[in-house]
Amino acid sequence: MDVTREAQLRANLAGVHERIDAAARAAGRDPADVALVVVTKYFPASDVQALARLGVTEVGENRHQEAAAKREECDAAGASGLRWHFIGGLQSNKAGAVARWADEVESVDRAKLVGPLDRGAAERGRPLDVLLQVSLDPPGREQRAGADPADLDALADRVADAEHLRLRGLMAVAPLGEEPAAAFARLAGIRSAFLAHHPDATVLSAGMSGDLEQAVAAGATHVRVGTAVLGSRPSVQ
Repeated sequence: MDVTREAQLRANLAGVHERIDAAARAAGRDPADVALVVVTKYFPASDVQALARLGVTEVGENRHQEAAAKREECDAAGASGLRWHFIGGLQSNKAGAVARWADEVESVDRAKLVGPLDRGAAERGRPLDVLLQVSLDPPGREQRAGADPADLDALADRVADAEHLRLRGLMAVAPLGEEPAAAFARLAGIRSAFLAHHPDATVLSAGMSGDLEQAVAAGATHVRVGTAVLGSRPSVQ
């Protein structure tokens, strides 16, 4: 065990939890209602195991092969109490494989993914939690990943009809070059309309190291933080 690395992670985690708690209180929310997903992509399984010892229960990955191998290594080492989130762009030909190791997929943005995810979850023998990724880009701008808000209800119905998938809520990323508070204000409106039709899909995953405060103010129930906990990505990826 690298004692120095674990001490660093402990200090970083404490700082992030302080930020989350302060943001929640400023928004009149209970800090316990905001969960931390530590984004561990590019970092070794030893870091994930250290995080588990420090009380982290949710980790996020966005590269299928790296994540599957990392989970297998962590499970073998006894860090089996973690929930693994897939948070990256998802190809339909990889969706089934992702469903066989992930506990939650946050990046479902088109109907073509539903069938492969459902089949992969069936092969694993347990339900897969799903978030719909919604685009916050203004009309006419080249979009990052995410479904158009107008398409969410139809996509949600497809997920809800899948036998082995559980619709949990929404995920979004603030667009590049825009003030996050404005983007997350739009997200809050999208979520309100979505909940009117899907009242049990209450999860809202939004906010990263640089904008978690604005996301919490807009109602995020989960924030996805990598750099602020783990530091800069390793130079060899």
